[in-house]
Amino acid sequence: MPSTVVHVGFGLLIAAALLGTHFDRRAVIVVMAVTAFPDLDTFMGFFWTGAHRTVLHNIVLPLAVFAVLYWDVRYREESYVLSRWGEYGYRVGWVSVLGGWLVAHVLLDAFHNGVNLFWPLHDQFIDLSGHLYLSNERGIIQTFIEFDGFAVGEEHARGTTEDMHYYTGVDPGPDAPEDVERIFPVFDNGELGLLAVMGYLAAVFRLWDESDEDDE
Repeated sequence: MPSTVVHVGFGLLIAAALLGTHFDRRAVIVVMAVTAFPDLDTFMGFFWTGAHRTVLHNIVLPLAVFAVLYWDVRYREESYVLSRWGEYGYRVGWVSVLGGWLVAHVLLDAFHNGVNLFWPLHDQFIDLSGHLYLSNERGIIQTFIEFDGFAVGEEHARGTTEDMHYYTGVDPGPDAPEDVERIFPVFDNGELGLLAVMGYLAAVFRLWDESDEDDE
């Protein structure tokens, strides 16, 4: 599964692309913190077995946070965000929530062993691992998601919070022996490693480039 290192690197890559002139050290810190934030539900697993990849790993919560942010900026008579941080705060806010939390963390995990995608509205871990092919005989072939009527196909359903636990180095599970090996992944594969490294390099380059412009 993607590690926090990978999530943050991906989040920085998105920030480098979307923040424009608002990209600075403070924005980098915010994006990194918000992107890493969902992994805090790993620690909730000590008290609730199904908490990891559920409480903070769903699309409902980040979309709700973004909706509040959007309402404050676009519809509130006097925006709290704009009055305190201006357009800078709004841009950093929505890039962090949508780009970092939702895309770089929740959706990336959804495509690697799944998350409880619609919790708390619907308690069902959904695994979107799959592929997309173009075949000269069968046309477009995708296996990311398949449905059985209105329900998610059986091959994508991964149980509920009652019976599902994602093992981590922090929380190897309630039935793990005391001497269990605790593995903390950095890069599960080369592709994720490349994605993360490019994100960190893009952030460093953007900060260096901005510093050079300030010195001129």
